[in-house]
Amino acid sequence: MKTNNIIISGLSLLLIISSCKESSDNQENEVPSSETVGCFYSYNKGTSNFEWTAFKTSDKVAVKGGFNDIAVESESSDDAKAVIESIRFSMNTSSVETNDESRNGKIVKHFFETINTPTITGKVKSLGANNKAVISVSMNGITVDINGDYTLEEKVFTFKSSVNVSAWNALNGITALNKECNDLHTGPDGVSKLWSDVELSFSTTLTSDCD
Repeated sequence: MKTNNIIISGLSLLLIISSCKESSDNQENEVPSSETVGCFYSYNKGTSNFEWTAFKTSDKVAVKGGFNDIAVESESSDDAKAVIESIRFSMNTSSVETNDESRNGKIVKHFFETINTPTITGKVKSLGANNKAVISVSMNGITVDINGDYTLEEKVFTFKSSVNVSAWNALNGITALNKECNDLHTGPDGVSKLWSDVELSFSTTLTSDCD
C-alpha cells in the first residue's frame, strides 16, 4: 500500500514539474504588448496636387490647370485618416499653371485679381462614411464647404468634386476673364462662353515609419 502511495506521489510531482516548465517556456516566448511595433504616419512633403477643370464655349470644352506653389501643414499620427483630417493648405494664385503662359497671366489678372484673391486657403474638414469627405476652401473673403468623394489607399489620398464659383461671389471674375478671352471662348455657334462650373481634385501622399 505504501509502495502505491509512493508511486502516485512521484507521478503527481512529475506532472507538477512538467506543468510549471511549460508555463515558464510560454512566458519566455511571449512578447510584451509594450514592444508591439505600429506605424506612425505623416505628410510626405511636396506630394500635394490641387487641380481644376474649367469649361469654355457652349460645347463645354475642358481647360485643365493647377498651381505650382502649394504649401501644406499637417500633424503626424498613428492613424492615417487623422493625418489627412489635419491637413491645411494654401496656394499662391499667381502660380496658376495651364501649360500656356499667356493664358496663365490672363487668369491671374482677370479672374483672381478681379475677385481680390492672391491666395486660396483651405483644409480637410472630415472624412465620413461611404468615402464622402468635406474640404473647406476660402477665396474672395468667403469660405465654402465642398462635399466630394475621397479614397485613401496605400497612403495615397484623393478627393474629387464639382463646384460653382458663384458660391464665392466670383461671377464678376468669370465675366472679366470671358471678356478678355472672347474669341478663344467662342464656339461654332458663335457664342462666347466661360462656364462657372468647375471640377476640383486634390491629392496627397503620406509616409510612415513602418515602411
